[in-house]
Amino acid sequence: MAITNPLQFIQQVRSEVSKVVWPTRREVVLTTVMVFIMAALTAIFFATVDILIRGGLRQVLEIFG
Repeated sequence: MAITNPLQFIQQVRSEVSKVVWPTRREVVLTTVMVFIMAALTAIFFATVDILIRGGLRQVLEIFG
């Protein structure tokens, strides 16, 4: 692997960074909102499953306990 001097490295980094397509503010906001919505839906789902399992176990323990 060839060793480049620091000046060439910085020039190459600047060249590569200029090729990056940065998201717009609207895209960032929409993506952030979608992440929060999906996190909330996931939390609701797992809370519901937890309540159902807890209720079922309580009924089983009342029958046999």
